[in-house]
Amino acid sequence: MNPIYLDYNATTPLDPAVVDAMLPYLTHHFGNPSSSHAYGRTTRDAVAAARLQVAALLNAQAAEIVFTGGGSEASNQAIKGAFFAAPEQAHIVTSAVEHPATLEPCAFLRRLGCEITVLPVDRYGRVDPDEVRRATQRKTLLVSIMHSNNEVGTLQPIRAIAAIARERGALMHTDAAQSLGKLALDVNELGVDLLTMAGHKLYAPKGVGVLYARRGVPLEPLVHGAGHEGGRRAGTENVPYVAALGMACAIARQSLPNATQRLRGLRDRLWDRLSAALGERVTLNGHPEERLPNTLNVNVAGWIGSDLLKAVPEIAASTGSACHEGSKEITLSPVLAAMGVPLAIGRGALRLSVGRFTTEDDVDRAGDLLARAARTIDPS
Repeated sequence: MNPIYLDYNATTPLDPAVVDAMLPYLTHHFGNPSSSHAYGRTTRDAVAAARLQVAALLNAQAAEIVFTGGGSEASNQAIKGAFFAAPEQAHIVTSAVEHPATLEPCAFLRRLGCEITVLPVDRYGRVDPDEVRRATQRKTLLVSIMHSNNEVGTLQPIRAIAAIARERGALMHTDAAQSLGKLALDVNELGVDLLTMAGHKLYAPKGVGVLYARRGVPLEPLVHGAGHEGGRRAGTENVPYVAALGMACAIARQSLPNATQRLRGLRDRLWDRLSAALGERVTLNGHPEERLPNTLNVNVAGWIGSDLLKAVPEIAASTGSACHEGSKEITLSPVLAAMGVPLAIGRGALRLSVGRFTTEDDVDRAGDLLARAARTIDPS
């Protein structure tokens, strides 16, 4: 049997309906959307339909949707694009728990002379809006705070932070790659100017994403060339993947809010099973309430997270952000470190994330397997 998949925050499997939406543009409809003949019109119509589907999920306008090569590109375009459009406003505010796709562009701009303020978080991983207010200044160009943390699931107070950014005349960007499809998001209610989406977090393929850019927000393109995507991102559109992402967004919109309730039920069922079996040996990372409905990040006392997962090959999960996998060095993840989790505790962290195809039987078996291993196998 395949391992029980509890790593939906790393990536999601393709939804069968998404595959069906994509296949015709891999096999029959191969035209360039910029072409004026029938082949081009077919694929141009597909891109336009997908743009409407993405916009509907966000309650945005279709013209505000920019298709990209993924979530990392979308965040890079938001941050670098805003800076290069107004380099005289050389100050950006972000947080210590952001995804590398936000922190690394900020580090790059710092080398070009941009001032970067990295805000701390509390023990739950949340940014204090008052810290944002104190950090912003006259020349602040952009505030970039993620909507939800990919590792511990903590939700940030984006509405409050966006209101402060607007009050100070700064743009507001949020990375919502982990939130979309799990929670209902409305860009107008959030008050954001820029928002990142990643297709592979939403049951669409890897290699496609979206940058929502509010109408009128000035952005310098990352990729220069012909005037694709309203002049904001050059390159012939990846029609199969764009069509796939459009369908993924349509499915996500239809499934909410039931999907939120179902995911929360599975997450809490897994937590209840682990805590009943392990008691005080298992503790929670992240906010107990204000977090993603699918994400359970726990510390198992006496263990190194990677060693515990090796002891339970029947489970596919993560010891932190998927972007940090592969290192044999035993260190605390940057997110847990920023939250002040002690090294002796945080070394035992596991990220268990459920998704659309997770069943109650999956979480029951996973909880039992992890608890059994934690109790019966000597980690030394």
